[in-house]
Amino acid sequence: MLFDSSIRKELGRAFSATLVVLVTVVMTVLLIRTLGQATIGRVNPSEVLLVMGYTVLGHLPTILTLSLFVAITATLTRMYAASEMAVWFASGQGLLAFVRPVLRFAWPVLLAVAVLALAVWPWANHQIRELRDRYQARGDVERVAPGRFIESAGGQRVFFIDKDRADADTGSNIFIAAHEHGKETVTTAQSGRLQVIQGERFVVLSRGHRLELDSASGQTRVSEFVEYGNRIGTRLVGPTDNDSPTMKPTLALLSEPMPRHLGELSWRVGLILAALNCAIFALAATRVNPRVGRSAGLVFALFAFTTYYNLLTLGESWIARGRVGFGAYLLLLHGGILLLSAGWLLARHHGWGGAWRRRLPGGGR
Repeated sequence: MLFDSSIRKELGRAFSATLVVLVTVVMTVLLIRTLGQATIGRVNPSEVLLVMGYTVLGHLPTILTLSLFVAITATLTRMYAASEMAVWFASGQGLLAFVRPVLRFAWPVLLAVAVLALAVWPWANHQIRELRDRYQARGDVERVAPGRFIESAGGQRVFFIDKDRADADTGSNIFIAAHEHGKETVTTAQSGRLQVIQGERFVVLSRGHRLELDSASGQTRVSEFVEYGNRIGTRLVGPTDNDSPTMKPTLALLSEPMPRHLGELSWRVGLILAALNCAIFALAATRVNPRVGRSAGLVFALFAFTTYYNLLTLGESWIARGRVGFGAYLLLLHGGILLLSAGWLLARHHGWGGAWRRRLPGGGR
């Protein structure tokens, strides 16, 4: 009882500290990225925190798994360095005895990862898509911030509007630069208003000039107009990518087992299996070699974690393309990692292969 509670208490402190650090780093990175999207008109500036919150929810399975992995690695590394592991081994607690307290600590994390991966991940992706599509469906004149250059949804036009009226569909001092059909155009006008004609969004400009350059021939034409209509995009009537597997509920993926759905399903199920495997692998792989320092084991563990998740992403892509079967890849990757971790743990517990074991990173038990 003392052994279990002591290990879980150590793991709890390390897990909490790691989780806070990782969430802070991820939120900072996502905030910078979301603010960048807001400045070019892809995200509503008033919904930046909401989009960031949904994105963090989508990344939580990976964050929790990495926090658990680092917590186990850091805790055991500290215990090895402080000779606490030698004390536990001398008292009759072998390395396999650590499996029980580690799994007892890890099961709430594994449950949270399962709920987040199977239910929250698609829901958060759907919410982000709805927020972006709802904002993109608004007129570009309405989305633009006064006095700021904004890129259109398709990325083919850049425009500047100085809105001086409360009406969201009108503006003044308009500048539009576009590159379409091999032609580059620059249009300026004193004022303009937004109109929707047969599902197409137009800005009807008043009193301005238009410069048109043919990219192939190099010919330039300059014209002056009293009123001119310029298409700025197609009106969106709802989410445009609802068919994306990342937004489909897990039950919907199971009911339609096509390759692209199975690829997404392999990612969600893989997150759960990876969390379990990482806990076992961290227990088996962690060791300290006084000659190389305490950081070597942590660096090796993080490299293994990164490689594992890259293989998980690669498997999702292969399954979606039909290059490998869903069950075969899950069994090969996750089953193989589990067998490797369990075999390594047993070898260290029983002291098998002492000669080659001393040549591994960290050496020793």
